[in-house]
Amino acid sequence: MFTSPDQRPSGDIANDTRPHAVVIGSGFGGLAAAIRLAVRGYRITLLEQLDKPGGRAYVFEQDGFVFDAGPTIITAPFLLEELWTLCGKQMSDDVDLRELDPFYKLRFDDGETFTCGPDHEEMRAEVARLSPDDVAGYDSYMAVSEDMYKRGFDKLADKVFESPLDMAAILPDLARLRADRSVYQLAAKHVKDERLRLALSFHPLFVGGNPFSATSFYSMISYLERGWGVNFAMGGTNQLIKGMVKLLTGQGGSIRYNARVQEIIIEKGAAKGVRLDTGEELRSEIVVSNADVATTYGTMIPDKDRNRWSDRSIAKTKFSMSLFVWYFGTKKRYEDVDHHTIVLGPRYKELLHDIFRKKHLAEDFSLYVHRPTATDPSMAPDGCDAFYALSPVPHLDSGTDWEEEAESYRQKIEKRLSETILPGLENEVISSHMISPLDFQDWLLSHKGAAFGLEPVLTQMAWFRPHNRSEDIDDLYFVGAGTHPGAGVPGVLCSAKVLDQVVPAASEMKVR
Repeated sequence: MFTSPDQRPSGDIANDTRPHAVVIGSGFGGLAAAIRLAVRGYRITLLEQLDKPGGRAYVFEQDGFVFDAGPTIITAPFLLEELWTLCGKQMSDDVDLRELDPFYKLRFDDGETFTCGPDHEEMRAEVARLSPDDVAGYDSYMAVSEDMYKRGFDKLADKVFESPLDMAAILPDLARLRADRSVYQLAAKHVKDERLRLALSFHPLFVGGNPFSATSFYSMISYLERGWGVNFAMGGTNQLIKGMVKLLTGQGGSIRYNARVQEIIIEKGAAKGVRLDTGEELRSEIVVSNADVATTYGTMIPDKDRNRWSDRSIAKTKFSMSLFVWYFGTKKRYEDVDHHTIVLGPRYKELLHDIFRKKHLAEDFSLYVHRPTATDPSMAPDGCDAFYALSPVPHLDSGTDWEEEAESYRQKIEKRLSETILPGLENEVISSHMISPLDFQDWLLSHKGAAFGLEPVLTQMAWFRPHNRSEDIDDLYFVGAGTHPGAGVPGVLCSAKVLDQVVPAASEMKVR
């Protein structure tokens, strides 16, 4: 069982001469930033408003089941391993990371399936089974995906974007690779079968994007998966969070739970610390926010101290969709269900248009189903299965009354799963929990209940996103989904890596 008392190093903090960094939020981005800053000589206080770490990677434990609240796929394990290496440790000593095979199975509405896995020839055979004429197109798509990865991830993900000149430098690559096209448009250029177009283009949904509008740079995810696998941490994704907490405290960092930041203290245009909702003040040399960017600017910083990210600017920003997630445990095991299954509904483009553009909660849906007990039976009692079913839904601009709608929506999901991959489900559920866009707003403090921060479109990437070093306030920095490079575990880990370039070394800082 996870316990989460405040974790503070022993010793006299008053006599600690290291410059102090306050980090708001203990998601992957906040923990990675705190670890990196601690290694660079800062005294760290990490503040988490919840009762335990993880943010979107929180964990629910009930009735003997373990439910990862958020991310379940690890696609760039080298970014995590780097944190352990910085601390002189090995990740394998704390986390048992397993590559999945298959990665996931897509189930189309007519019952046909498409299985994605690590073996290139098996993938070509799977493409040929659905559409023999598209094998060459699949090969050419993967070649473009590799190019996108090398240009868009290797060269840009941890690059600083603070000037229009930084953006101008990448314009030739953006133009050559036609980043103005959507991921779906890129897939459609290479394959003709509509099912394959869907299978090759759905990945932006993993980072809050619409495949029909997200820049084709996100096709890199296909190559990232092939190169480093789709991985799962035994015991659940939160085992990685536990390991990162251990790294931070091993570097002398302090973590405080149930500590909600009410205001970032600004004096003479610079961040000087934070004020908690209890009235307590913590002074520091720098502040790093892993909280939602729009929430940080909109609620923690007085309007007079903001220019670039005023309320008006935030109002004009496009935000990602939200999620409805049903976590449930069954009293039987569904042995023929894979670790990850995507259960597609009768519509694709039209459903995404409802979610992203019309902000309308449709009657139909598509589901991402996670069954961790396919890989790790210890996440449920003996003979049982743990699941979550995730449905992309509009953020709170839809006007949906989720207090009224949540249970009926859950029942629709249960019925759909019972009719497709989990027969008889309604008679097997013995543990249940759900979160809606309201929880993303009220529990995770996400603006509009958007699950992934800013929507990943071309006009909101790199320099156009909120910068890792605040444009408005000195000594204030950002990591996480809302800043560069964006959402997803690799993205938020890279955002922390950017801080190495923009935050001065501890030895260069004057302790106040």
